Amino acid sequence: MTTIPLSPALVERLRDSGPILALTGAGVSAESGLATFRGPGGMWEGRDPMELATPEAFADDPHTVWRFYAWRREQAAAASPNPAHRALAELESGRDDFTLVTQNVDGLHERAGSRGVIRLHGTLWRLRCSVEGTERDDLRDDLGPLPPRCECGALLRPAVVWFGESLPEEALERAMHAARRAGVVLVAGTSSLVYPAAALPEIAQRAGAYVVEINPEETPLSALADERLAGAAGQILPAVAEAAAAASRDRS
Repeated sequence: MTTIPLSPALVERLRDSGPILALTGAGVSAESGLATFRGPGGMWEGRDPMELATPEAFADDPHTVWRFYAWRREQAAAASPNPAHRALAELESGRDDFTLVTQNVDGLHERAGSRGVIRLHGTLWRLRCSVEGTERDDLRDDLGPLPPRCECGALLRPAVVWFGESLPEEALERAMHAARRAGVVLVAGTSSLVYPAAALPEIAQRAGAYVVEINPEETPLSALADERLAGAAGQILPAVAEAAAAASRDRS
């Protein structure tokens, strides 16, 4: 695998700048073959998935919404963590001041070995009662008849954040706290269009962090980042993890 050389400035920051925050988006999972629905061709059965990921769509046609999410679960289960996921897990294992915040719901970070992932948009692998609001993990490949129902008889829904819904308050507050104390922020594979997640690098930068964008495409963050690495996260993040590990050895 070809890696992109890191700048001396970034290497120095990894050595001396304190906590690291990583923020990941759909582009990271795209390297594992999962669809990025905001990009060209991001359709499901001829429909725009963003029209299905809403409370209104679920209320109108829960069966179709659940067919879409059952398909997404199947796709996520069949995918494997890629070098970007593994590099972030390695970064975490090598230090106690690393925080991973993700907009992804596929569970690939956890399968790569990341612990304590802050999931801003929830996860495909939890179900929520549409009446009681209770949640439970469900890792089954086959959910059975759709739509699934709670023991109370109400419809279950995916425990993900749909368009028009607020982010989970606790997860957002933890992410904001990590942004305010970070020394380095790695923003990988995200369009930087969706707020409040897109505000995290800005919050961190105002607090003194060195913000690095890792993305093959330019985004609204590109002009604001302290450094932009144009390329795939699966190529760049392993080099970052290696540099961070070397810096940790130098300090010890």
